[in-house]
Amino acid sequence: MTEKIKTLQIIHLAVCAGTIVAYFFLGELSVEKLNIPHIDSSSLVYVFIPVLAFVLSTFLFKSQLKQIDPKLKTEDKLPIYQTASIMRWAVLEGAAFLILFLKPDFVLFGILIIIYLIFLRPTEERINNDLNENS
Repeated sequence: MTEKIKTLQIIHLAVCAGTIVAYFFLGELSVEKLNIPHIDSSSLVYVFIPVLAFVLSTFLFKSQLKQIDPKLKTEDKLPIYQTASIMRWAVLEGAAFLILFLKPDFVLFGILIIIYLIFLRPTEERINNDLNENS
C-alpha cells in the first residue's frame, strides 16, 4: 500500500511543482501584485473562480468516493481514491491557471489555490480518513 501512496504523492508533487513553476516564471510576481486588487463588477467573476474551484473539486472528490464499495479492502479502494484525488487537483490547478492567464492582477487568489493544493498532500492517515468517512 505504501508504494501506491508514494505514487500518488509523486503525482501530487508534480501537479504542485508544475503550477508553482508556472506562477514563478509567468506570474511576474512582485509585492504590488500580491496586494488585493480593486474589485469592480467586471472583475467580480475572477473572485469567484477560487470559490467555485474549491466547491467543485470537493464535490467531485466526494462523489467519486461515494461510488466505492465499503466492503472492499483499503488497497482495493486506492485506484478510485487516486482517480478522485487527481480530479480534485486538476480542477484546482485549472482554476489557478485560469486566474494566471485571464486576470494576472488576481495572482494572489491563484497563490491561495496553490497553498490549498499543497495542503491536500496525500498521506496514509488522510487517505484512511477519507475512505472511512465515506464507508
